[in-house]
This record gives sequence, structure tokens and C-alpha cells, in this order.
Amino acid sequence: MKKELIAYRDPKSPVSEVFRTLRTNIQFMNTNNKLKTLLITSTLPNEGKSWVTANLAITFAQAGKRVILIDADMRKGRQYHIFEVSPRPGLSNYLSGFDTNTGEEISEDLANYIQETEIPNLYVISAGNIPPNPSELLISTKMINLIDRLKELCDLIIIDGTPCELVTDSIILSRIVDSTVIVTEHKQTKKDDLQKIVTNIQNVGGKIAGIVLNKIPVSAKKYEQSYYYGSTAMTAQKTRGTRFSQTNKSKNVQNKMEDMKRRVRPENPQIAKVQQEEMQKENQDEQPKSLENKIKIEDSENISLEKTTDILNQINAYLDEEKKNLSN
Repeated sequence: MKKELIAYRDPKSPVSEVFRTLRTNIQFMNTNNKLKTLLITSTLPNEGKSWVTANLAITFAQAGKRVILIDADMRKGRQYHIFEVSPRPGLSNYLSGFDTNTGEEISEDLANYIQETEIPNLYVISAGNIPPNPSELLISTKMINLIDRLKELCDLIIIDGTPCELVTDSIILSRIVDSTVIVTEHKQTKKDDLQKIVTNIQNVGGKIAGIVLNKIPVSAKKYEQSYYYGSTAMTAQKTRGTRFSQTNKSKNVQNKMEDMKRRVRPENPQIAKVQQEEMQKENQDEQPKSLENKIKIEDSENISLEKTTDILNQINAYLDEEKKNLSN
């Protein structure tokens, strides 16, 4: 199975989710008339038409629809290469009735042309040999009868058409299908060319479901983000939690710095006095609180007071003697 079938190989990828969204949009646009046939075309080659067609068919098959994918690009078909099925017999062989390689007639039994793929509910009819007149084969009644027969066998027919700017094959097919989707390339498809294709399809009576803008550049950072909203919410929550904790830490540090500044440079003398008393109280609280240390401190205080009293008494006695001598 080719890597191009991302809807099958990686169904949980963001790209697969985009294809499921496209499938849902197509279904809702055809609620009144039941959608049975869908044509995928483009303006110019290399716009991703066949890739979009293959993955869109896979999403319909994954939804339980029995899908038959017809590769109607008989000039340069790629669906047999994408799904790794046999390139022939294909659509051109069925419409022409013979094999161009051998020149032999081929049976009209559809079982010989419908090939089963590895994907459940999905079948492919390859383009077959390159005929000399693809447009004439598509406009024939046999093509219309083929679509009518396939409608009885499946729930949805998806047709991979040709680019409309080069040939008119897809313009012809747009008349006999229920709806058409145009694939365009980002910054490559010209608006005038796209408007011309839309006008041509509408002029022949075709209905356009919408336009797919393909190959939009996506940054690696955005691509890594899952389409599950839960993971994004959790990431945002983690980010907010980190910022909140960092904010609280910065506030705590700032408060401590301001407190240190107030201790170093008080704003007024009264506050300085109060702070000095608080610091003295803290220092006293830090002193030993044991009973033995408390007794020692009290004894030292008493001793210092007794010495001071003796000194004062001696000084007073000396002064009294001096007064007596002066009076004599």
C-alpha cells in the first residue's frame, strides 16, 4: 500500500481528519438528493487531484459505504499505481470492447473490471489502455449504462477525472454525475482559470459541490499539534500553571527584597526605633532558654549591680571628707 493513502495508513493524523471533514461537508450538501456519483477534477495537472480522490474514497469506505472508484483519466491514470492493482482491463477496455494490446474482444462482465483493494468496502476500476478517442468513449451511452449498473452494486461512485484546462473529459462527465469537486493548488491555480472551469461545468448543466485548496504550506510546529482538542488544552493548562508558579516565586522574592531594604534603610525614626526593638527581641529570643543559663544570666546581673553600689558609696564618702577639710 502506497504512502499516498494517508487516510488508511495513519487514520488519526490531522490530514486524515481533514479528509473526514471534507466527506462530511459533501454529505451535508446533498441531504435532499441522495449522493450516488461524485466527480473529482482539477484545473491543471499536478494539483493533487488523484491523491485527494483516493483518500476521499477511503474515508467514505471507512464510514461503511460500499465505494467504487473509477479512474476516468484514460490518458494518464494513476489509481492503479496508488492502490497497487492491475492497470488493465480497465475503463477504456470496457467502453471500447477490446484490448488494444492484443486486439481481442473483451467480455462485458463487470466482475472482470472491478478490482478489490486492501481497504474494506473499496473497489477500483483502473483506466485501462490509452485509447485514441477518450472523449468519445466518455460521451457514449455505454458510459451512462455503466454508471447505472454500478449504482445497483454500491453506495457511492467516485470518479477521478482529467484536468479541465487541457481536455474536456471531465466537463463531459460533470453532466452525468450528481456533483463535482474541483481541486486547486495553493498559489499555483489562477483565479481566471478556475472561474473558467466553473463556468464551463455550469454551462453543461453540472453541479459543483465545492473547491478543495491543496498543498497549503504548514509549519512543523503546527503540524506537531494533534487535532485532538484535549492535548492542546492540557498543554495550555500546563503553560498557565508554570507561569502562575513563576509569578508567585517572583513576588515572594520581591517581597523579601523590600523587607530587607526596610531593615537597612528605615523610612522614618519611629519605624527605625520599632524595628530596633523588634530586632532586640528577636536576639533575646535566640538566646538559650535553659534554666541553668537563665540563672547564670541573673547572677551576672546581680553581681554587676552590687559592684556599682560599692563604687558609688566610696565616691560619696570621699566627697564628704573633702567638705570637712575645707570647712576647717
